[in-house]
Amino acid sequence: MILHNRGQIWKVGKSKVVSYLYISPPKLKCSPFPSLNPAAIMPADGAVYTTSSGAPVSEPYAAQRAGINGPLLLQDFHHIDLLAHFDRERIPERVVHAKGAGAHGYFEVTHDLSDITSQSLFKQVGKKVRATIRFSTVGGESGSADTARDPRGFAIKLRTDEGNWDWVFNNTPVFFIRDPAKFPHFIHTQKRNPQTHLKDADMFWDYLSQNPESIHQIMILFSDRGTPDGYHNQHGYSGHTFKWLKDDGTFVYTQVHVRADKGFKTLDDATAGRLAGENPEYGIESLFNAIESGNFPSWTVYIQTMTPEQAEKFRYNVLDLTKVWPHSEFPLRPIGKLVLNENPQNYFAEIEQAAFSPSHLVPYIEPSADPVLQSRLFSYPDTHRHRLGVNYQQLPVNAPIVPVSNFQRDGFATFVSQGSRPNYQSSITPLTYAGKKATLEGSTCDQAHVARHESFIGGAWRDLTEITELDFEQPRTLWSKVWNDQQREAYVRNVAGHFKNVKDPGVKARQLSVWAAVDQGLSDRIAAAVGHPSVQPLKVKPAAEAVKYRATLGFKLQ
Repeated sequence: MILHNRGQIWKVGKSKVVSYLYISPPKLKCSPFPSLNPAAIMPADGAVYTTSSGAPVSEPYAAQRAGINGPLLLQDFHHIDLLAHFDRERIPERVVHAKGAGAHGYFEVTHDLSDITSQSLFKQVGKKVRATIRFSTVGGESGSADTARDPRGFAIKLRTDEGNWDWVFNNTPVFFIRDPAKFPHFIHTQKRNPQTHLKDADMFWDYLSQNPESIHQIMILFSDRGTPDGYHNQHGYSGHTFKWLKDDGTFVYTQVHVRADKGFKTLDDATAGRLAGENPEYGIESLFNAIESGNFPSWTVYIQTMTPEQAEKFRYNVLDLTKVWPHSEFPLRPIGKLVLNENPQNYFAEIEQAAFSPSHLVPYIEPSADPVLQSRLFSYPDTHRHRLGVNYQQLPVNAPIVPVSNFQRDGFATFVSQGSRPNYQSSITPLTYAGKKATLEGSTCDQAHVARHESFIGGAWRDLTEITELDFEQPRTLWSKVWNDQQREAYVRNVAGHFKNVKDPGVKARQLSVWAAVDQGLSDRIAAAVGHPSVQPLKVKPAAEAVKYRATLGFKLQ
């Protein structure tokens, strides 16, 4: 018997795996995944209609009854199985990023990066790897409008020779939070009131006004960038800081930018609102049609890098998800090209079941100590285990192109069980263990790694960040120096249109004080637009009291 698994063919004997052969994905127009190809699992048109167990059925609409006009018969497997499967067609939608669109394509390396990382992909200029991208809104349900004012998820799965590497990005370079425990609270306020089951402006602004570090993202969200013109006409950003390593033990902090070659196109608020009613699937449709017509969306991929020494001197904390790295200090460096050139053949199988996680990394790429990133490293795979099952990485769209050999077994929906291979570390039938030099996974008790990387040592510390003047510097620059008069006017109009629905006077005054801390004129313009008196700036700690980033705390190698 032959079993397919994304890039692998397993030859199975009577009781064990006899051999496996690694193959390149077939170049078919239909689907990039062997087990999703019509030739592999779906007969041609005109095929004989069958039950799920393969038995032929002459009439799909008929049901067995006890005589004419009698009750239905339980023995009618075709009918019962049809209804039972239909009852279970829906899997849990994502708590966030429920509404989305996606496609397949490739990532091509355009520049050698061997000076900063030993990841093999970047040693091969011209190397292409297959990619799957899923775009999404964040707060809405799976039936919500594509043009809603919301950040957009921008998740990319790269299938490399050393495993899958997921870039789980957004279309904004910052986010609302930097304390991970705030995330469930924040998302609850962006969804529905538990009593009325309606979107609630008081909930929305009550949370944001109590957590002023969100102001940078609010500035971006209520600009026209909050309503992109389709999923494929926008940039993507890692937001989080990662570590890219070399085999000599050195590393740089890195952020990734995926910039649309045709520019970041936006809709004004009125157009986005009109499209939400006329064509809620505008983003899905425009992406599909662009690819189908041969107008393949493409992005140029850049990185920003920072040494540990630069990080300790940087004005902002390198682990703070609410801050950007100024391009003037840390310029963009091109690394590759991303292209989408293939629509899915089945949305559910190839996009809805696609499972991305920032913990899906490859050698010489490691997470930083960014606490929100660290929290996501757990939360994303946990979501997939809930939605898709513990074996979600065996699904064709998620399976790596390299053979998987480990001691994970069984569970719901297992279809690659590794045959008779022992399910423990065996000396009788051993595996080969080969880590990469100078990586955390490369060896154990590696004192050289400890000496070259961060050392966060100390007593238990229950952390919660504080608001300082630093939190308003970058939003102030965005308002006063980056935007022109037209963009400033659009921001005031967009935000006032939402903020005017707040009923609680305390929430209104508090959020206006946050805007005043950015710029008094900004706050006064919004106050005038919603009929509220001018409010004084929020009182916060000075910038000098902000916690500075330090890579080594209280640890000396003996």
